[in-house]
Amino acid sequence: MKKAIALLSILFLAACGNGAASGGGDASKKSIRIAYQAFPSGDLIVKHQGLLEKALPDYQITWTKFDSGASINTAFVAKSLDIAAIGSSPVARGLSAPLNIPYQVAFVLDVAGDNEALVARNGSGITGVASLKGKKVGTPFASTAHYSLLAALAQAGLKESDLTIVDLEPQDIQAAWTRGDLDAAYTWLPSLDELKKTGKVLISSKQLATAGKPTLDLGVVSTAFADAHPEAVDAWRKVEAQALDIIADDPAAASDAVGAELNLSAADALNQLEQGVFLKPADISSPEWLGTGNNVGKLADNLVSAAEFLKSQQKIDAVPTLDAVKKSIYVKGLPSVLG
Repeated sequence: MKKAIALLSILFLAACGNGAASGGGDASKKSIRIAYQAFPSGDLIVKHQGLLEKALPDYQITWTKFDSGASINTAFVAKSLDIAAIGSSPVARGLSAPLNIPYQVAFVLDVAGDNEALVARNGSGITGVASLKGKKVGTPFASTAHYSLLAALAQAGLKESDLTIVDLEPQDIQAAWTRGDLDAAYTWLPSLDELKKTGKVLISSKQLATAGKPTLDLGVVSTAFADAHPEAVDAWRKVEAQALDIIADDPAAASDAVGAELNLSAADALNQLEQGVFLKPADISSPEWLGTGNNVGKLADNLVSAAEFLKSQQKIDAVPTLDAVKKSIYVKGLPSVLG
């Protein structure tokens, strides 16, 4: 594992540089290395409209696409990232042993709704989650979809060993689905929409949330970066809040930006945005989510609960304490920093 992480670090730095020198930028500038994922969110609006670049002209900003939270965690271990969009389940794993990644949750990008779901192939004979026994199911390991799949199986009285779960990134799920290699898959938009054309939704993350297993997409920042560049973290949080306002107040602009980033029509992008749950900026610092410096919110409890579930599934070595997770919620300047 150490050799693999070291190799990944070398390859990642070779591809992206140290941030300051990436993309032919000015080496005298300070740098921010950002991981983004191809799911509908305000993060794609920030990227497409160059909102962070406008807010921080003295920084060289490098955006790198990742396919899952697991690979993002590996890059953080290799100290190749400063900021990332990542699901709550891989964050819970990252904050737990053996990874113990020194990063902090500083934003809630969205709450998973119908934009993430378990789909069974038409003709597979699968009528519900319980009938997945003996079937082959694809999902990206260590992702929110993987977490939700395990939660759905537990809810239906199935063990992981009752079926074959295959570790596939969303685009690979699509390819395997087209070849007929999978009976079902738990994934997110935009690949989810493609699967639904020839499949049936068995359960969504929205339904699992009501059953006490919510998942979220979060913005995390390296603790070292936050300590060294608090003004940059503030600027990043402000433009992410601005993107949430754009989704709420100007859906045409939001769908244009997201569509351009995902290679979708504006109409398809709007449809996908409508399947997610996006908070208002003022809600981010509420007791339900991040909270404030005086009172860290329930998001910390959510992450501990996710870690407990992962431990019960033997996916992590140990569950972090609630106090430790609270220290990993970046509440500096809240709520005023979000305007």
